[in-house]
Amino acid sequence: MKALQITAPGEVAVVEVPEPQPEPGELLLRVQMVGMCGSDLNTFRGKNPLVSYPRILGHEIAASVEDAQGSSDLPPGTQVTVSPYTNCGWCSACLAGRANACQSNQTFGVQRDGALAEFIAVSRERIFYAPTLGLEELALVEPLTIGFHAVARGRVRSGDTVAVFGSGGVGLGAISGAARRRAIVIGIDVDDAKLSLAAAAGAKFTINSNREPLHERLQELTNGVGPNVSIEAIGLPLTFRAAVDETAFCGRVVYIGYAKEPVCYETRFFVQKELDILGSRNALPDDFRAVIAMLEAREFPVQAVISRTVPLEHAGDALRDWSADPARFSKILVRVAD
Repeated sequence: MKALQITAPGEVAVVEVPEPQPEPGELLLRVQMVGMCGSDLNTFRGKNPLVSYPRILGHEIAASVEDAQGSSDLPPGTQVTVSPYTNCGWCSACLAGRANACQSNQTFGVQRDGALAEFIAVSRERIFYAPTLGLEELALVEPLTIGFHAVARGRVRSGDTVAVFGSGGVGLGAISGAARRRAIVIGIDVDDAKLSLAAAAGAKFTINSNREPLHERLQELTNGVGPNVSIEAIGLPLTFRAAVDETAFCGRVVYIGYAKEPVCYETRFFVQKELDILGSRNALPDDFRAVIAMLEAREFPVQAVISRTVPLEHAGDALRDWSADPARFSKILVRVAD
């Protein structure tokens, strides 16, 4: 079968690889469409420490059932999306009911070959059926779940003020997830086009931190208190620190991104404010169900966030363009099936 493979940093090719053979309990899926995210870009650039080469990309999946392997509820042809993670079942995270943080997790396209191929084999428990969603919506489910999970980690509730640093795909998930919980959401970015998407996804206010003083604007919008919850979805030392500095006393800080270098903090804020500092990794089945419900309700600007849709043969060109000018793109989708 055909697959898109990163053979080495900066080198990408469509290659022929063996078709997967489903194990017991797995279904064979024909991949229809796959979204590419920041981790795919980092893999292409050689900056993803979790990836070895060669690697087939892809974990934002819209597919159809090719061989149901005896599953009566998902007959061939059924369109589905997929949770792209694995879990061991015995580590402390799994035993605590938080399999998303399994210490042995292997995500499609990261620690193992991914879904930018004609077929994948997936266990039934990781397949989600959403009959009213189209392929584009199905391919957006997984990236949005990352932000939804961060919102859940931050215990966001109605009336909270939530500042979301970053309005890329993951940040938009956090914005829409917080807005669905009836929080007052503030989207923060340096790009006006992305801030327009943030507003469309549910941000009541936006701040371009290149043009506006972040601290003063946040103080103005929160009556001098600061946001109850700050969600960091960029991964820069500057925004890691800002999340702590700007969050209200007894607030919650949720980190999704990794900072790629050491971060220096004013540590007195951790104690003085009695902050909850939380990490957020991957997503749980409830997050998938919540995102599917939002998309079924047509409460997310699906078409506005899609920058480009390309066939598998042109996915390498799209990656190169994205790497050369990241600000031009929000979401790239790859059509795998004709």
